[in-house]
Amino acid sequence: MKTVFSGIQPSGELHLGNYLGAIRNWVKLQDQYRCVFCVVDYHAITQTYEPKEMARRVTDMVVDLLALGIDPERSLLFLQSSVPEHTELAWVFSNVIGMGVLERKTQFKDKSEHQPENINVGLFTYPVLQAADILLYKAEAVPVGQDQLQHIELARDIARAFNHRFGKVFPECEAMLTNLPKLLGIDGKQKMSKSLGNHIPLTVFGANDSGKALKKLLSRAVTDDKRVTREDAGNPDDCPTIGVMHKQFSTDEELAWVRTGCTTAGIGCVDCKGKLAENMLAHFTGYAERRAALLANPGRVEEVLAMGAQKARAIAQRTLGEVHKKLGLWRPKAAP
Repeated sequence: MKTVFSGIQPSGELHLGNYLGAIRNWVKLQDQYRCVFCVVDYHAITQTYEPKEMARRVTDMVVDLLALGIDPERSLLFLQSSVPEHTELAWVFSNVIGMGVLERKTQFKDKSEHQPENINVGLFTYPVLQAADILLYKAEAVPVGQDQLQHIELARDIARAFNHRFGKVFPECEAMLTNLPKLLGIDGKQKMSKSLGNHIPLTVFGANDSGKALKKLLSRAVTDDKRVTREDAGNPDDCPTIGVMHKQFSTDEELAWVRTGCTTAGIGCVDCKGKLAENMLAHFTGYAERRAALLANPGRVEEVLAMGAQKARAIAQRTLGEVHKKLGLWRPKAAP
């Protein structure tokens, strides 16, 4: 069985974009692969953040991951900083990859532009730590979107460089391109993001308000700009938010109803959004129930992360043992 690795930064409670873009796929992968899922808190500190909020962000995210279906009995789920071998291997890799390779990575420029007041070394070298995250578990595949392909190629380059110089240890991982829906925020302009305030938090599906909070958010969602009034005909394919969401949560019959109603002005956007809200609430019923149970048992998150870190360290230490031997680093002989 192949090993798949994926990481996510602890941004706190997840939103609909996180679910559709990654977590839904993670849940499915558990049936086919040996999955390693890591909350990458060391990556998160490359950005400006409030230290006292980090523990809450980790906890909130892990609650959501478990409630959405990540099963710690079938997959490894742990916190990156609980496995120090990640940073040790990153240091090793820093000595086998050249500066020029990192300078060509476009995401450093992008991230620097977003936080010009804090352009730290970590922003430049975090792709090396990302490669260590993946290769520490000898993952053969990494589920990513198109924008992350350059980092998988770097991990392959690093594995190839290490193996060539010191001897074979690491596989050259493959990108597992995910069929990510292009989900814009409810503003209809930019990708759904908590920092932009255009997101739909998953917690809205657990609200005990008969869907009022969700419907309020959807009421603000931008639709086909050609539909100014209910009498105007539209096209669901031109609807930047609602049309895309319907494709994720509605049946073929319901999609046909939406298409016919929109193109003939037989239904209005309020009707369309109402059906979407109904379907979304039904889809996340199990999530809401599991999340409530986890919140009632706060020790569960700590238990899962501790168990995951213990299992992850066992694998990581075996890999580092191979690395130490290939590097020729001295280690005392085991006692007889």
